[in-house]
Amino acid sequence: MPLTFDMPLAELEKYEGRNPRPDDFDAFWDESLAEMEAVDPQLELIPSQFQTPFAECFDMYFTGVGSARIHAKFLRPKDAPAPHPAILMFHGYSGSSGDWSDKLGYVASGYMVVALDCRGQGGMSEDRGNVIGNTLRGHIIRGLDDSPENMLFRQIFLDTAQLAKIVMGMEDVDETRVGATGGSQGGGLTLACAALAPKIHLAAPVFPFLSDYKRVWEMDQAKDAYAELQEYFRRFDPLHEREDNFFLRLGYIDVQHLCARIQAEVFMAVGLMDTICPPSTQFAAYNKIRSEKSMAIYPDFGHESLPGNSDKIFQFLSRLSS
Repeated sequence: MPLTFDMPLAELEKYEGRNPRPDDFDAFWDESLAEMEAVDPQLELIPSQFQTPFAECFDMYFTGVGSARIHAKFLRPKDAPAPHPAILMFHGYSGSSGDWSDKLGYVASGYMVVALDCRGQGGMSEDRGNVIGNTLRGHIIRGLDDSPENMLFRQIFLDTAQLAKIVMGMEDVDETRVGATGGSQGGGLTLACAALAPKIHLAAPVFPFLSDYKRVWEMDQAKDAYAELQEYFRRFDPLHEREDNFFLRLGYIDVQHLCARIQAEVFMAVGLMDTICPPSTQFAAYNKIRSEKSMAIYPDFGHESLPGNSDKIFQFLSRLSS
C-alpha cells in the first residue's frame, strides 16, 4: 500500500486535529441555532421548467439567518407512497446544486431529494454580505475580522440545518428517514448538517473540506481551495502577529469540532493522496464522531472521483427506504 503524503494510516486513525476549539464553542452554536429557530422561513415551492413523468420538480426558496433568500432544487416522487424518505445534497466549494437529472435515480427509488445552493456561490442563493473586513477570494475568511456571528460559513452551516428542519417538517416526509450527502465542501456541510440537525439518520460525506485549518497551514497546503488562508496572512497579517487568534476564530467554523454532536450513522470516503483536503484533516473530523461509523479508504486516490463510491453511498442511503 502506498504511504499517504500526509502521515501513515496508523497515525491517521489516531489523529485528533490541530486547530484550536474556542472555549465558548458549544454556547456559540446553541445560540446560533436559537437564532435560526426564530427565523420565519417563508417557504416557496415554484414548479421548475424541468419535469419528468415520475418526479415533480420545484425551485425551493426559504429565508435564512440574516434575511438571505436561499435556493434549493426540490424533487418529489409522484407515485411512491408517502411519507417519503428524503436525501439532502450539498455541493463542492464555489459550485451549485447541479443538474436536475443527476438526482433522478434517488427520486425513482421513492426518495424526496433536496439539493442546496450555498449562499454566495455558483447557484441561486443570496449572500447579503454586511460584514467588516476582507471579502475577496474566499468564504472561509469572510467575516473573520468581524463578530464570529457574521462569519459566512456560520450562516451556511445554519442554512443546512434549516433546510433539514424544513424538510423534516413536511407532511409527506418521514422525519426518521432523512439522510445527507456531498463531497468536498459538500462533505463538510454533510457533517455540519448532521451535527446541527441531529435527527439526520444517515450521513455520507466524501473527502470533507472545512476541517482542521491549522493542520492545512502547517503542511504548507494552503493552496487551491484553502489558498485564502495564505491570502489573508499576506494581505492583513504579514508578520503573523495575530496567527493564534486567526486559527482560534476559524475554530468556530471547523467541522471537526461539530462532529461530537452527530447522532447519525456515518459512512465516509477518503483518498490518502488527497492534497486538496489532506487526509489528516478528514480523519480529525472522523475520529471525533461518536456515533456508528465506517470509512472507505482509497490508498491511490486524491481529491477526485473515487471508483465505486457513488454506488456505495447509494446502497448506504437506500437503507432509508426500509
